[in-house]
Amino acid sequence: MSVTFAQGFRAAGVEAGISAKEGKKDLALVVNDGPIKAGAGVFTVNRFCAAPVQWTRNAIKQGRVDAVILNSGGANSCTGTKGYAQSQAEAELVANLVHTEPQYVAVCSTGMIGELLPLANVLDGAREAYAQLDSTEQAGVDASHAIMTTDTVPKTCTRQGTGYRIGGMVKGAGMIAPQLATMLCVITTDAQVSAGQCQAALAYAVDQSFNRIDVDGCMSTNDTVLLLASGASECEPDPDEFNQLVAEICADLAAQIVGDGEGSSHTIRITVNRASSEEAALACGRAVAASNLLKCAISGNDPNWGRIVSSLGTVPEDVAPYDPQKVSVAVNGVCICDGAKPAHDRSEVNMENREVQIDITLNSGEALATVWTDDLTHEYVHINADYES
Repeated sequence: MSVTFAQGFRAAGVEAGISAKEGKKDLALVVNDGPIKAGAGVFTVNRFCAAPVQWTRNAIKQGRVDAVILNSGGANSCTGTKGYAQSQAEAELVANLVHTEPQYVAVCSTGMIGELLPLANVLDGAREAYAQLDSTEQAGVDASHAIMTTDTVPKTCTRQGTGYRIGGMVKGAGMIAPQLATMLCVITTDAQVSAGQCQAALAYAVDQSFNRIDVDGCMSTNDTVLLLASGASECEPDPDEFNQLVAEICADLAAQIVGDGEGSSHTIRITVNRASSEEAALACGRAVAASNLLKCAISGNDPNWGRIVSSLGTVPEDVAPYDPQKVSVAVNGVCICDGAKPAHDRSEVNMENREVQIDITLNSGEALATVWTDDLTHEYVHINADYES
């Protein structure tokens, strides 16, 4: 199940002829049938944000989202006023189809930067998607396929609350870095919650999940995460439970992105513990996750701790105070660096499994944070050298 797991939502995914990949579904439509139509969103902080991000960021200020149109095959980014006009045209058509106003329609795109969309195909695809809207599991599956680009598998998850449901879908496999990723994400719930509740829950969940993954250190222009509430369950959830389930959904989807990182052969979990603060732990984890040298070493099954500590050492002392002589590093449970000098021989580390666990102990406090990333392989270079959306 996906975005149709929650009551009050219909979805569709169709082949609109946007993508260069023949036979690929490339346009999705998600409609909130209510009775409430609360909406919240978090977006890329890239200063070159795409036209659909500009449109949707403004639309979400209303706290209401009746429908979302999403396409793969083109980002509609860095396309000037013509690109913004395309996003507006999409919103106007969908609004006409679902009998609402354009400002209540979110628009999302992903694909190549710097090219306008084939608008006629997009609009025809929207009409086709509207005709195929359904609340079935298959409809949610079709929508999740339509937003994929270099993803090898669709990414969805669900959670059952006390009297209500939450479902979600996301796309993303490359151009993934903190402050979101090259990702489009739609989460739906039939809980009776306000737009303010949705925004607060989503902002926290994104900070703990999508903002803590890093495949290749590249921030996209199109990142969008939306949370829509229909209220169809007629259940007012316990706020703590609702926040926790939204956080779980985001964490699950974020983990699926890292697990499908472009060309990756290892998923790398970096936990920094006994830091002076969570912010310090997070800064250290992100510094290590950003190391291409480390990622290449992991790709070669080499737990090269020198590349870990050298990256760790780039974090300014006022951001993360610690004494290098008290730091230890373990990989897959084997301590290979202790006090800035060798410990166990790194040949003792078993690198056969896909998941690599790096544990860094700073011994400067009690806080911790975890960041996820992937290794970099020849396949990653191949995918991005020959990339077509």
